[in-house]
Amino acid sequence: MEVKKSLKLMLYYFKFNISSVMEYRVSFLIQSFGMILNNTAFIFFWWILFNNVNTIGGYGFVDVMMLWALCSTSFGFAYVVFGNINRITRMILNGELDTYLLQPKDPLINIICSKTIVSAWGDTLYGIILFFIVKGFDIKAFLLFLLFCITGALIFSSVLVTVHALSFYAGNLEGVAQLTSEFLVSFGIYPEGIFEGGLKIILYTLIPAAFTAYIPAKVIREFNPLLFLSVIAVALVWIFIAYTMFYKGLKKYESGNLIINKL
Repeated sequence: MEVKKSLKLMLYYFKFNISSVMEYRVSFLIQSFGMILNNTAFIFFWWILFNNVNTIGGYGFVDVMMLWALCSTSFGFAYVVFGNINRITRMILNGELDTYLLQPKDPLINIICSKTIVSAWGDTLYGIILFFIVKGFDIKAFLLFLLFCITGALIFSSVLVTVHALSFYAGNLEGVAQLTSEFLVSFGIYPEGIFEGGLKIILYTLIPAAFTAYIPAKVIREFNPLLFLSVIAVALVWIFIAYTMFYKGLKKYESGNLIINKL
């Protein structure tokens, strides 16, 4: 029942955020197109690089483009649906959670879904276009791609919520959360083979880029049920960790006595 209520709340905010964005369509189109153009520049970088070498870390040009497609769309989904993620620490420190806590809704979902990032729509569209360029109109592969982009967005968001929730205990960790976000994206768009030793372990645990990019790319290329289920399992584990950390930390929250009117 609680899951159903949370999904309804997410859907409500999604519709509300879309309608808000569409009020300024020119701005929306400019920001989205600008992000697509910015991301496209990296394709030429990799194309030039792979013109001089055959593989990097066991990955070819097409393989790296699939990583980019997965990371870009997952990142885009995360900030389209959970656009308020990066403000959690600031809201904790400034005592701005009061409004959300007083409403009969799931506070965490209410907080992170109450905003969307316009430029993230460009990231999402860029990743989808790039997928079709790489794989063509392969419906089965595209459905897997969409599913992994959703799990990737959930993992990405859950990791950030977990880091932000540590601010309940350790104070301002906004910089750490921003660094974590950059690590998740940056490591995910480079071939897995170039990482070794302890760093590779981190990519399967603390910064789970393996489950947002590497493993999904392998499953899309050649379906493996165990790898497929491992991605789903890791997504569920990170959601559980994020919820647990946030609500345990919430017990330490000190109200800022700020009641802000909110639609």
